[in-house]
Amino acid sequence: MKILHISAECYPAAKAGGLGDVVGALPKYLKEAGVDTGVVLPKYSQKWIHETEWVEVFRGVIRLHNHYVPFSIEQDKNYRLGFPLFVANIPGKFDRPGIYQDPGGYGYGDDVERWLCFQQAVLIWLIHSPHVDPKILHCHDHHTALIPFMVKYCEDYKALAKTPTVLTIHNGQYHGAFHWDKMYLLPYFDAEARGLLDWNNVINPLACGIKCCWRLTTVSPGYLQELRESSLGLESLLWHEQHKSLGIINGIDAAVWDPQTDPRIEHHYNGKDIGQYKWENKKVLAQRFNIDLSAPLFTFIGRLVTEKGADLLPDLIGKVYHSGIRASFVVLGTGMPYLHDVFRRMKHDLFNFFDTSLEYNETLAHQLYAGSDFLLMPSRVEPCGLNQMYSCRYGTVPIVRSVGGLRDTIPDIGEPDGSGRGIRFDQFELEDAFRAVYRAVQAYHSGEYFGKLRHHIMNVDFSWENSVQQYIDMYQELGNLNEVAVKETTEAAKPAAAPKKRATKPAVAKSAATAKPKTATKTTSAAKKTTATDKTPATKASTTTKKAATKTTTSKTVSKKAPAKKSAETKTD
Repeated sequence: MKILHISAECYPAAKAGGLGDVVGALPKYLKEAGVDTGVVLPKYSQKWIHETEWVEVFRGVIRLHNHYVPFSIEQDKNYRLGFPLFVANIPGKFDRPGIYQDPGGYGYGDDVERWLCFQQAVLIWLIHSPHVDPKILHCHDHHTALIPFMVKYCEDYKALAKTPTVLTIHNGQYHGAFHWDKMYLLPYFDAEARGLLDWNNVINPLACGIKCCWRLTTVSPGYLQELRESSLGLESLLWHEQHKSLGIINGIDAAVWDPQTDPRIEHHYNGKDIGQYKWENKKVLAQRFNIDLSAPLFTFIGRLVTEKGADLLPDLIGKVYHSGIRASFVVLGTGMPYLHDVFRRMKHDLFNFFDTSLEYNETLAHQLYAGSDFLLMPSRVEPCGLNQMYSCRYGTVPIVRSVGGLRDTIPDIGEPDGSGRGIRFDQFELEDAFRAVYRAVQAYHSGEYFGKLRHHIMNVDFSWENSVQQYIDMYQELGNLNEVAVKETTEAAKPAAAPKKRATKPAVAKSAATAKPKTATKTTSAAKKTTATDKTPATKASTTTKKAATKTTTSKTVSKKAPAKKSAETKTD
């Protein structure tokens, strides 16, 4: 079994969010489980990519309307990630400082062209490289969601039509939609497939991928249900495709996120004294931030966007401050410019109570997980969430809103069965979030209970081993479905074997001899219709009782009709 993950991100080569973490870890654990797995992503102008030695394995060109774009596929020569990693080097498209945005925070204006080039480069490489033969194409988010459509309905890529495709939605808020006036950028496709591209009168890659993929997955069961209720217009489509949908909780790379060996933190956990480990790392944070060491430390790590609930933080922190509760808050991340301004002002107004570092800093993030007491995640939307798992791993109690994967992974500490791993609140409201912080402060001062809670969450197994088997089961099912599909296609031209099993031959002869001409005419029409639509061809009725003659007539019918079908295909530019 060979799985090829096609993605916009893969940690540590290129990461902007949780997508990179998942695609960087899942292939590693699949390979450890015996599943041959590789990853391909664009070749960005990123530090890790520049430091890696690449070997060119393929070179080709992509047709983009009336001009051609050259590209090459390169492979990591030294297998630095433990699995085959490929990059699509498309000059002028991805060799830029940012993955999705320029350094000023603005998106690129040619995103449609960029992602169409990347997807086609991957397919051209797969078709023309015999030694690369993936059994399943696993696509991630809207950046690669047109691949299931292309392999089915674009003449240039139909050589991969029988290869099963999986689409995983990591963030359903981004569809990658563009207007029909850019249709000319697409590869030639069958005219009758035009409706698959359309959703609400625009070309919607994510919607198209949902329609065309063999299996659809999300990164948690809770998020799958939420998408059916709110997904910016895709709700009815997701309900319609529920028969092929599956929610699988993400895992974390336990080798990277290990408080006993993590090279990014100053003091490692010795496996015995959690309190000492947390205190030493908290003192390290006090050298960087203006915080009160004797007070509980609340941290937010992530993108400063409304999706993550970052706009609730200023009011929440202000309310806690004015209520007289002794605490400290730290924010790490980048995002909306107006929030940057607000947090800079708060840093001076709430000295020794609030501090911030407005940057993306992976090393500092690890240190904050190790030294903080609580992690804030007031998300409006959270497909799965990995930060809450990281925080548990490092003994930092998560405070989460009950949405998506946060609800699936963090039971509240008030659960009577003792399964609690954090503090939850339901509504995206200031009062609800404030009560959660108040409960956290009470737990922090509870003494022995808080120590037991830390010990409990540090021993929860969030590793990929628990999730990877679900992916393997899905891949195996798709492999079986593909074998059935190929078998049915092979046997489609064969006459039905049912007459051979009849009790008496006279009964068969009588049935064939007495067949009405009208019935035979209908059967012939049906054969023409099914042949034209790529279905299993029906066998013409025959008045002869000789089976050999029947088989000959059938094979001739198919051979005559097949060319007609090919010439009748209409391509759309």
